Amino acid sequence: MKIALINENSQKNKNELILKVLKKVANKYHHEVFNFGVVEEKKANIDYVGAGVLAGILINCNVVDFIITGCSTGQGVMLTANAMPNVFCGFVADPVDARLFAKINAGNAISIPFGKNFGVGYEYFLEDIFETLFKTEFESGYPSHRKEIQCSQREMLNHIKKVSQVDMIDILEFIDKDFLNEIIHNDYFEEIFFQYSQNDAISEYLKNIIDAWE
Repeated sequence: MKIALINENSQKNKNELILKVLKKVANKYHHEVFNFGVVEEKKANIDYVGAGVLAGILINCNVVDFIITGCSTGQGVMLTANAMPNVFCGFVADPVDARLFAKINAGNAISIPFGKNFGVGYEYFLEDIFETLFKTEFESGYPSHRKEIQCSQREMLNHIKKVSQVDMIDILEFIDKDFLNEIIHNDYFEEIFFQYSQNDAISEYLKNIIDAWE
């Protein structure tokens, strides 16, 4: 599984720690991690809305299979990400949230409140979240006897999302170009995205946005 880490501006000082812990756990389960920042040493300006839009771009282009994202509270990115087509983002504040999200909701993104409870030992708390998430069998149900009901609920949610949202390319065309450029015009986006994107229309559109600012 390919996993993207996306944290927004206010949490950029924690990117190195989050990435280190995420890679430690992901490697154990043979997952590949890509860091989309925001990182301290590279210029990028991605707020919580931008992080959610970026999650939508990556999922809808099949660049990654799963998103680990978050902001100070975790709420803003979650709301924006869920406004994107094909993104099902859960709020995960602790290992219990992670386990239940995997068992019941089985989405493709989680948003973590990186600004809460940050202190001594925080890396162990994050490790427990990632460990619980990756070791839990997705769609296994909780309680187990509700597995079929919860599967039916996920299918209905997926149907509702499909009929109520427009395509990702349509969203990008209506987004302010300066705002969009801030999200995608950085080294770590360009290095990874254009190598793995499977959506030619979105790739071409974003390349034109980047070229226009160079």
